[in-house]
Amino acid sequence: MEDKKPVSLPENAQRELKPGETYKPILDPAKQYAEVTPYSVCIGILMVMLFSAAAAYLGLKVGQVFEAAIPIAIIAVGLTGALKKKDGLAQNVIIQSIGGCSGAVVAGAIFTLPAIYILGVEVNFWQMFLSSLLGGVLGILFLIPFRKYFVKEMHGKYPFPEATATTQVLVSGESGGSSAKTLIAAGLIGGLYDFCVATFGTWAETISTTVMGWGAAVADKAKVVLKLNTGAAVLGLGYIIGLKYAFIICCGSLLVWLVIIPLMNLIWGADVIDLMNTGVTMTIGEMAPEQIFKDYARHIGIGGIATAGIIGIVKSFGVIKSAAGLAVNEFRRKPGATAEKGLRTEEDLPMKTIVWGVVIALLAIFAFFAFGGVVDNVWQAVVGLVIVAVVSFLFTTVAANAIAIVGSNPVSGMTLMTLIIASLILVAVGLKGNAGMAAALIIGGVVCTALSVAGSFITDLKIGYWIGSTPKKQEGWKFLGVAVSAVTVCGVMLVLNKTYGFTGDQALVAPQANAMAAVIQPMMNGGGAPWLLYGIGAAIALLLTAFKVPALPFALGMFIPIDLNLPLLVGGAISWYVSTRSKDAAVNAARQEKGTLIASGFIAGGALMGVVSAILRFANVDLFLSGWNAAYGEAVAIVPFVLLIAYMVYASMKTSK
Repeated sequence: MEDKKPVSLPENAQRELKPGETYKPILDPAKQYAEVTPYSVCIGILMVMLFSAAAAYLGLKVGQVFEAAIPIAIIAVGLTGALKKKDGLAQNVIIQSIGGCSGAVVAGAIFTLPAIYILGVEVNFWQMFLSSLLGGVLGILFLIPFRKYFVKEMHGKYPFPEATATTQVLVSGESGGSSAKTLIAAGLIGGLYDFCVATFGTWAETISTTVMGWGAAVADKAKVVLKLNTGAAVLGLGYIIGLKYAFIICCGSLLVWLVIIPLMNLIWGADVIDLMNTGVTMTIGEMAPEQIFKDYARHIGIGGIATAGIIGIVKSFGVIKSAAGLAVNEFRRKPGATAEKGLRTEEDLPMKTIVWGVVIALLAIFAFFAFGGVVDNVWQAVVGLVIVAVVSFLFTTVAANAIAIVGSNPVSGMTLMTLIIASLILVAVGLKGNAGMAAALIIGGVVCTALSVAGSFITDLKIGYWIGSTPKKQEGWKFLGVAVSAVTVCGVMLVLNKTYGFTGDQALVAPQANAMAAVIQPMMNGGGAPWLLYGIGAAIALLLTAFKVPALPFALGMFIPIDLNLPLLVGGAISWYVSTRSKDAAVNAARQEKGTLIASGFIAGGALMGVVSAILRFANVDLFLSGWNAAYGEAVAIVPFVLLIAYMVYASMKTSK
């Protein structure tokens, strides 16, 4: 068997270039490679379908959508190596780019569309599908003119954390390695672990302080409670997020659950507080901490997220101006008037194609709104179209900027602000009630998907830039990935709604969708909005920004349930521990990378087996041990959770340079 030649990124791949210096990717720009082949397209489509289903389940379950770029890259490397494919690196970039649509389209769909079910409004498959499809297409088209700015002009200035990790996987895979084996092993462990919880109820999914007598008393009297989700997928997610941002998210959560909720009980415990005119009859003191969070405290997080989005737009004005200038110059340039003509690594879809594509996409969105049962008349369709076009264009750079810096897209915060704007405007033009809620959520779904896809796509384009792919090919085939992902996620959403539902005791959490529903319901039914709570959240976001603390992750922590935030901190702590124990930086980096593979396996395996569990329930196959779980579940859960942590630490540390 022929050994593979060592391949690595150039020395200047992640630093700013010196005057006159150029970046030369791994694949020679002057040569042609077999990038788009029947193999790469088919495997890319398969990855889209698998990871769209997995990401949809995980996102609705815990409110966090994992980016599939790393596990897809690992699978692609393993397959092309096993099949001894030529031009494997070039084809793997296309596989990853098409497959990467999964997490982006899923985020756009599940953050908004389940709110329609939560509010009890009717919606059909085609409305959900077109919302995801048209939003994704618009996100791609709006992002392409900014490609050169983010991936070339800002070379070395933005870290692109996820693009860096994915690129390293693809490059190291080209040289051979055991990454795929590590991912498969972790996927099996994480998948079986979460399958035991979801299907059999072998141990509890959540550990709470209320399981002890003193904890129940404190929760009842002082409204203080702590909860921890024991799932493998959530633990893996925390590892990839890292200690810094997991800590910030948890700080927001702890502020709400340990300070704000007890203070509300202390100050207003004997009062009935109806901020949104919804007919509340219970006093704060009569409510459980979870209900106080749902009805009141969570709105502080919503205000913080909306404000963080506004701050992001203000900070990104320079990005918009610079990137728009590059796009205009490209559009005005005559064919053949560029010194870079002939370099396939500089070939984008023609700017005129982009402009006409945007026009056609906007016309399609207008037709969807006007004749697809979204709004009542043409005038309201025009209003919805303007909201989509303006907000999507402005926030595209915010999404790309966030991905480039921290690897996390603040799409939920930006979508919340879109919903607030859309609700106020739609009410002003006469669209209220259930029809108004459905219209606002579908409009928000288009915007959310556009921003999510744009943020994800900038990662794909940066990977291609480092390796030396042809941008034009990545851009063209991205549309196919969006279409396949839209079909898959909407189908999975229908199955999960019939299996679990989004309301009730056993319903899927869908925290972002619940937050969206909480924002627009009072506005569309003649009630008010909790402006006082929004204002408190806005003030917190402004204060955090003044002290240079990232406001968005903190605000996210304020409205996502605490049981889904604390395991992120555990995962982040593991990431910090395994990457700091050695005095040799190379050893720490190797351990960090090994842990990332394990965490990705936990996420992919746990989420995929979650879908299998949902299908079993949908088929009325009930294997859940309800009595056992209720009596012993929480006590037993501690043991496998500790063993899972021990495995992650041990396997990550058992590596060298």
